[in-house]
Amino acid sequence: MTDRPDVPRLLGRERIIAGPGFNRWLAPPAALAIHLCIGMAYGFSVFWLPMSRLLPGAPACHAGFVNELTAGGCNWTVADVTHVFETFIAMLGVSAAIWGGWVERAGPRQSGLIAALCWGGGLVIGGYGVSIHQLWLVFLGCGVIGGIGQGLGYITPVSTLIKWFPDRRGMATGFAIMGYGGGAMIGSPLAVWLMGRTARGPVQGVAPTLMALGLIYALVMSLGAFGFRIAPEGWRPAGWTPGETKGSLIAHGHVHLNQAWKTPQFWLIWGVLCLNVTAGIAVISMASPMLQEVFGGRLLGLDAHATLSAAQKAALVAAAAGLVGLISLFNSLGRIFWASVSDVLGRKTTYAVFFILGIALYSALPGFGHLGLAAPFVAAVCIILTLYGGGFASIPAYIADIFGTRFVGAIHGRILTAWSVAGVAGPMLIAAARQTQLDHGVAKALVYDGTLYLMAGLLFVGLICDLLIRPVDPKRQMSAEELARADTVQSASAAGTADTAARGRFGLIGGLAWLAVGIPFALGLWIALQKAAALL
Repeated sequence: MTDRPDVPRLLGRERIIAGPGFNRWLAPPAALAIHLCIGMAYGFSVFWLPMSRLLPGAPACHAGFVNELTAGGCNWTVADVTHVFETFIAMLGVSAAIWGGWVERAGPRQSGLIAALCWGGGLVIGGYGVSIHQLWLVFLGCGVIGGIGQGLGYITPVSTLIKWFPDRRGMATGFAIMGYGGGAMIGSPLAVWLMGRTARGPVQGVAPTLMALGLIYALVMSLGAFGFRIAPEGWRPAGWTPGETKGSLIAHGHVHLNQAWKTPQFWLIWGVLCLNVTAGIAVISMASPMLQEVFGGRLLGLDAHATLSAAQKAALVAAAAGLVGLISLFNSLGRIFWASVSDVLGRKTTYAVFFILGIALYSALPGFGHLGLAAPFVAAVCIILTLYGGGFASIPAYIADIFGTRFVGAIHGRILTAWSVAGVAGPMLIAAARQTQLDHGVAKALVYDGTLYLMAGLLFVGLICDLLIRPVDPKRQMSAEELARADTVQSASAAGTADTAARGRFGLIGGLAWLAVGIPFALGLWIALQKAAALL
């Protein structure tokens, strides 16, 4: 098959088939370069307060959300601007579902480059919207266009990595998706620093910061996209043969995208991801206020009902910010840890561990709060966040196990609509339950108890979904003729490149590639640990 005439040759899939000297360990840095950039989605909360204070002395907008989209003379409310997060998470799932099949056909270079332009360009458009105080432009840029970049960028590396690491599917995707969890550790401090450097008096430099981040992310993601190479068809690591991967659910055939979503396995995996994410994202969205309201002055060694001074309130806020730093850390590290564990235990067993352990921890959190045990409470939240991150990182390998690797990226794209649902449902659920209990006179220290038990119940339903998953009926798998027609790459030389590709040279470029993603990640890790020190 030749490059399509309407696609520049430099971006064509055939252009990036790896040669005999390629080392597969050069693929994860390219994936990390993309995911560390789009992972800033988790750090967008640093913009909410500054965006609500752009017009000193102006009143807050109270004309209704639709009217506020074009209002220019009043300050946006925090509640209004936080919907940007929900928008790009929703668009992530929608765009991944719509264009997942195209990503498989186009290859990671082309889809990664478009993801870079959408995410980076979306932030630039959003920054311009902030500069002229038009909220609809912020939603269009950061939310819609940026959300498309999120979806394309998220699934771009998945199929490539799984095919380079058929012997370590979980670990391979865990590397990339670890970047998404760690992106906020790098991006949030950078955004805060940029806003301070570009501030004008009391007004933080939100607009120039968004534009600068957009340009930086577009460049870094483009470099990652051009760093991808895809494994020739039939490639496998030296010394490894198909069938050696752990787990009884491993498929030895491939299910077409158009068949996969019609199977019960697809919807069970969809439910597994949705329920795990709903529970985890609910805790993420309320972690800081939950810690402050449940423990209050006890975090500072005072009585729970003590009246706090301004300095003590500031210390309490700093402690809660430390929890947010820990959440970012454990969310990220949990992705590579649990994804690697899934290669040993198998995906079904690993998800069973997620749900059983999660049920126990969610059920224990209210008791820790009542007893004033802040340390076990924080530890439980951190473990919960590893389960949340691990669920994201292990799902691509689970999909490959069940449906085969041929359409794993496209199927993953459709499964990610579960994240869109959970990204809206989780925060809304915990916020609504909290407000309802406050309206009924429940003390702030107790308002989360019912919600946490509800999350444990959702995880129980997720456990049932996981236990019901069985291998796909072989009749659903593609025949050899169907596979031949679905091939997007001719690979006559595949057999001759297997061993040499596995042991290809790493060299200076490999070292520089890992340093380029490793140093920023290490800096973000250090900053997260410094914030977490406030809890000690």
